[in-house]
Amino acid sequence: MHQHMEMEGNQSALAAPAPSSEVQLDQSSPRKSTPPPGEEEKGTHLRFLLSNAESGLIIGKGGSTINQIQSQSGARVQLSRNHEVFPGTSDRIIMVSGTVDDILKAVDLILSKLLDEFYAEDGAEIDPESKIRLVVPNSSCGGIIGKAGAIIRSLIEDSGADIKISPQDMYYPGLQDRLVMVTGTLAEQLRAIELIILKLLMDPHYQQSPNTPFPYAALMYNGMNFVPNGTGGKYQNNRLPNKEDKSSSVTIGVADEHIGLVVGRGGRNIMEINQLSGARIKISDRGDFMSGTSNRKVTITGSAGAIRAAESMIQAKVASAAER
Repeated sequence: MHQHMEMEGNQSALAAPAPSSEVQLDQSSPRKSTPPPGEEEKGTHLRFLLSNAESGLIIGKGGSTINQIQSQSGARVQLSRNHEVFPGTSDRIIMVSGTVDDILKAVDLILSKLLDEFYAEDGAEIDPESKIRLVVPNSSCGGIIGKAGAIIRSLIEDSGADIKISPQDMYYPGLQDRLVMVTGTLAEQLRAIELIILKLLMDPHYQQSPNTPFPYAALMYNGMNFVPNGTGGKYQNNRLPNKEDKSSSVTIGVADEHIGLVVGRGGRNIMEINQLSGARIKISDRGDFMSGTSNRKVTITGSAGAIRAAESMIQAKVASAAER
């Protein structure tokens, strides 16, 4: 009984945001004028990144929190699975779909929950600032940046939030998305996100983009064969001529000090690469190097596609260390 009461109290608290932020949002709300007629009710979506801990909080016990957020906002909220991370990061992807209003309500509930749990300092007088990383296709970033940065400047000015866009391909070679980082108080972030969604609504290509939070499986499988310096050459073994799906194996060299990154804590990374690529990966014993190098042998066995996918994931793990 007690639990039930608490839940109800929570719901009403969540449903009614603090009056101050409501007033701020109303004052500058562009919704009376900006979108072309009929655009407003059109369904769209917004994707952003959450750490594993944040994802757990948003899902809640047995999915209770995510269901509550969906019923209160009217938006659909989906999360990528545990091992489905945004390429080049260890963060999961959350996708919120619905009308602009529904999406903003859901984002408000999600960010408020994260702020309460992770950012709020007891007795802080000022509104805490946090950072949200939106996932936006490269092709739609021009509409947010504008000529010589004119649009992004106006978004920053209007919202009061800081908005930065990651360089292309920074996280993973061949990736068609960039991260748009929005930093500020909750009200500033919501205003910036609202303005960004309205810009994205004008981009017909954006409207057709993903209907799943995790559209990267193809990227993982198409395997980009890039070999950063220091990862050693590629040695083809028993490749079978033109028989699709026949198993073959490739051995690549990975610098001894980077093997830990490929294996991961308790073998986590290597299991993840196995699962996502469908290839089998075997690493040579300590001290067993490719001739004339200090590179350990990493043998990847599977179909050609699986090998390419596993190889690109291994390269990405190693490349992430090189950037640090």
